[in-house]
Amino acid sequence: MTEKYKIYIPEEVRLRLLNDAELFDFYKKDGSVNLNGFLKELLLQYFDEYRETKERLLDTILSDLSAFSSISREDADAIADKIMNTYLRRPERDILHFTQDALARQTAAGFGRNTRSALKIERNAAITLTVSGRSLNIMCSIESNMLSRVSLSQYLNDFFSSYLSISRKDRERILFQDIFEELNTAIRKNSIIRFTSTSAPNVIFTVQPYCIAASKEEQCNYLLCLDNETGIPRSFRVSRIRALYSSSDKFIPNESRKLELQEIARRSPQSTSKGIEAEVRLTEKGLQKFHFITKNRPDVSKKEGNTLYFNWPKTQLEEYFHRFGKEAVILSPDECRESMRLFYKKAWEAYRKKEKGE
Repeated sequence: MTEKYKIYIPEEVRLRLLNDAELFDFYKKDGSVNLNGFLKELLLQYFDEYRETKERLLDTILSDLSAFSSISREDADAIADKIMNTYLRRPERDILHFTQDALARQTAAGFGRNTRSALKIERNAAITLTVSGRSLNIMCSIESNMLSRVSLSQYLNDFFSSYLSISRKDRERILFQDIFEELNTAIRKNSIIRFTSTSAPNVIFTVQPYCIAASKEEQCNYLLCLDNETGIPRSFRVSRIRALYSSSDKFIPNESRKLELQEIARRSPQSTSKGIEAEVRLTEKGLQKFHFITKNRPDVSKKEGNTLYFNWPKTQLEEYFHRFGKEAVILSPDECRESMRLFYKKAWEAYRKKEKGE
């Protein structure tokens, strides 16, 4: 049995959910982002935790209120409900009324159209959620038990907002908790595992798992492991792992390799390449960019004026400074300098070809 629900959520929330669906590889066969598939999985993986968290909070509020002898149980229930449904959540209609009231007051005070253009009323987006099986059961449970004082759209908006308030690395853990649990069990038992990846769906990887680490900016989690045949360090984003199988075969941990992987986990778990010594000269604007562009930013080993020194994987170092243009020049090593020169040369040739109409 399949049911469709039309719900209304703020456009910003929809876009952030869509971004997560894309990041975590929820795609349809035609290559478009599968938002519905993502939301169904989110219901399955996060609903129980969300409901239990709200219930614990409500119990805590009730317990604190009941400590006052002057407050009856009935009043305590009413106050707790008011806190949960008003102060901890501002429904879309309250936002609309608040904004309209503020606009009316400002207009009456003579601020005119400038104020009107500065105030923005949050717009809602309509999405259709198609569910079946366990996800349908959850939706039926919400309709039957959770909507005494809020609409379905308001409840789900709270649910989605709660999820989005969590760091991305932990959101990944929520959506792929079954994979995380199996990986952690394999790491603990020194079990050899096999799996495919969305980035290489036709390849079966057989590895020795050592640890899971979050990237520097806590964007995603990575499995750090050794190739079972070659012993080469490998890194796989957990949300891209598919068809995971823990075999009965065991491996003996290599302590020196373990320390190497732990260092990679600390530095940059998305790449197992060894670091290279690099020297980069930046302009004043380049230094400003380095300060503000934090995603995948390499750690500075030493700074001398406008020259920064790094010990970082070659590919990641180059990819980071691709965004700087003329504001950063890699002075050494020569292989990085040449790679960057060719990168900008090819870009220049592509623009030149466009100008010539080729």
